[in-house]
Amino acid sequence: MMGLIGVLAFVVALLTSVMIHEAGHYFTAKSFGMKVTEFFLGFGKRIWSTQRGETEFGIKAIPAGGYCRIVGMSASEELSESDANRAFYKASAPKRLIVLGAGSFLHFAIGFFLIFLIFFGVGTASLTSTVDQVVPCINANNAACTSTSVPSPAKAAGIIPGDEFTAINGYPVNDWNTDINVVRNSPGKVNIFSIKRGNEQLDIPIASIPHKVNGKTIGMLGVLNKIGMARAPFSTSLSHSWELSRNLFTGSITSLTQLPSKVPALVRQTFGNEVRDPAGLVGVIGVAEASAQTAGNASLGWNERIGTFLLIIASLNIFVGIFNLLPLLPLDGGHMAIAIIDGLRNVWARIRRRPNPRPINVESLTPLTLVVFVFLVGLSLLLLAADIFNPVHFNL
Repeated sequence: MMGLIGVLAFVVALLTSVMIHEAGHYFTAKSFGMKVTEFFLGFGKRIWSTQRGETEFGIKAIPAGGYCRIVGMSASEELSESDANRAFYKASAPKRLIVLGAGSFLHFAIGFFLIFLIFFGVGTASLTSTVDQVVPCINANNAACTSTSVPSPAKAAGIIPGDEFTAINGYPVNDWNTDINVVRNSPGKVNIFSIKRGNEQLDIPIASIPHKVNGKTIGMLGVLNKIGMARAPFSTSLSHSWELSRNLFTGSITSLTQLPSKVPALVRQTFGNEVRDPAGLVGVIGVAEASAQTAGNASLGWNERIGTFLLIIASLNIFVGIFNLLPLLPLDGGHMAIAIIDGLRNVWARIRRRPNPRPINVESLTPLTLVVFVFLVGLSLLLLAADIFNPVHFNL
């Protein structure tokens, strides 16, 4: 049951991302005075639609994406006299680039927002300030404790499991991983720890013991803290979200550059007996399966399930945003490449004091578009077959 909920949540999240992508095209096109005649979620047969002004909004039978139809996307399109000045191809190159890039920009914005929501709203697994275990002693080379071993500082100070560190030297503990650096960076020195024990509030001075780790001497208390879901402060969440988004961005670019080399392995895994590589190519069904595994994993708490699901959707949005910017027709990146070339041609014409040349006709590039389209459809079908006949096991 929970697996089904995970799949449904994934489908809703995917369709919402598509709708937001198309909304980026719609609102930027309208803001530049372009005419938008259709805004549909899905392809194929029309299921439902409604007319709002000059735009028809609706849903079609095949939920495999969506589209926003702007008048004059092709220079060869026949336009009425009233629409002639509102054609897409007649807009300046910068305006066309903004309209075309708005979809991918919103994918990146969705990804960043969801990651921020994980850090700030859901929380991430990290060390808390509550003691789980007190180490009996701290010996050189991590040798076992004996009857002659000196008790660890925490043991000697009377720290017990369940104690919660609330402050160090009067400064509140907000992030144990960061705040404990005061102790690590002052081996042998005394620090005052404020501790909550039941209904008691205690202030206990503890001198850390110098201990070598990887050749560096640090201060150690001798406690092992509990792991829990902790929310980060607003500013910390922003910085963590930026760092993780950047890592996902660069990772997605690396994955795209490696995509052609992974296709042969995918063919062998689909039609042979090879085990699917979780780090290899995965289709929409595979990602939906990952969502189902996450939702149905009873070993995870609700916060962990939600956080993992949000990370899956965030990663997918960032990858799709980058993929959509590839300079290949029929992707937005292909149209952006044409807009850039048109802009350069216009600049060159102005330098030569000549009228702007006619915009490049997208339809003249149909053979190239068909090659890319066939490749994308073929890859999609291959991924579909792989996800059905040899699904990936993510061990979530």
